[in-house]
Amino acid sequence: MAINEQGLMAALGAVQDPGTGKDFVSTRALRDLRIDGDAVSFQVELGYPARSQEPALRASLEAAARSVEGVRSVQVEVVTKVVAHAVQRGVQLLPGVKNIVAVASGKGGVGKSTTAANLALALAAEGATVGLLDADIYGPSQPMMMGIDRRPDSLDGKTMEPLVNHGVQVMSIGFLVNPDQAMIWRGPMATQALEQLLRQTHWKDVDYLVVDMPPGTGDIQLTLSQRVPITGAVIVTTPQDIALLDARKGITMFEKVGVPILGLVENMAVHVCSNCGHAEHIFGEGGGRRLAQELGMHYLGALPLDLKIRQQADSGQPTVVADPQSEAAGIYRQVARDVAARIALQSKDFSAKFPTITVSKNT
Repeated sequence: MAINEQGLMAALGAVQDPGTGKDFVSTRALRDLRIDGDAVSFQVELGYPARSQEPALRASLEAAARSVEGVRSVQVEVVTKVVAHAVQRGVQLLPGVKNIVAVASGKGGVGKSTTAANLALALAAEGATVGLLDADIYGPSQPMMMGIDRRPDSLDGKTMEPLVNHGVQVMSIGFLVNPDQAMIWRGPMATQALEQLLRQTHWKDVDYLVVDMPPGTGDIQLTLSQRVPITGAVIVTTPQDIALLDARKGITMFEKVGVPILGLVENMAVHVCSNCGHAEHIFGEGGGRRLAQELGMHYLGALPLDLKIRQQADSGQPTVVADPQSEAAGIYRQVARDVAARIALQSKDFSAKFPTITVSKNT
């Protein structure tokens, strides 16, 4: 019996993208559909990295196709294509970088740098090419967290080569100064240094550049938010009221400069005693979720207050690489997929397709 193509498309259209919640048929993500007798083959394109989800997605698509009468053999290819998305109006994209994700907090001490490092590693683990920029001039922590203590090279005398560990390209002011040296710089100097780190680093075809922003909402943070082509921001907070109060300020800052908020991560949400298993909400319960609901923001998830997360980050082996099968690593990877999927839903950048206009006196 001949396979009904319309029925096959309807069956495949019932399968949803696990990240975006949309079907692959109406979004034209289903490509190259071929019917050869009782055999069916097609390709599905994801706009974000989700390596860990591909087997389950492939199985769902195969089951949907086999539900159509006459189908005996199914071949599914799942591919990932990350493209550049729109940034603030009037800000040019960075060469070699498709999307920039700012990880920010209204105050220090909420685990922003640990979250940024694990987010970058989780995106890489899911199949993306990832960069990590340590934008905290006064307190760079990514060299220690990422286990790098070298100075960057320059092959052309103009740009610096990012240092690589755990499959992530990394740049930080911490690579260029003595670890004991205090950065006694005023705001304009710090801002200029950060822009140089960002623009004079030879990023190599990065799908996502995760920027570990300085804590707070002062002049440096505001200037960076205006000048750096940011695709979206992730807000990190703890459940306590004081942290939430400052998180609101960070959210307001990004809204004023036209940077979309991709979601909120609630860090140190609960502590589980390693001896007795008792769970205690040391910094309060559910504050981040309530804030996200109140402001109409996406809630990305909650991470525990876990001694291992701190120990692993201090040792230069963050949780995602130190203990990839742990519950915390699973949460980081879920947050990473969620962030990437939300970026995939945003408007794409079409500036590269515009023609160059040249004005000549002879015309």
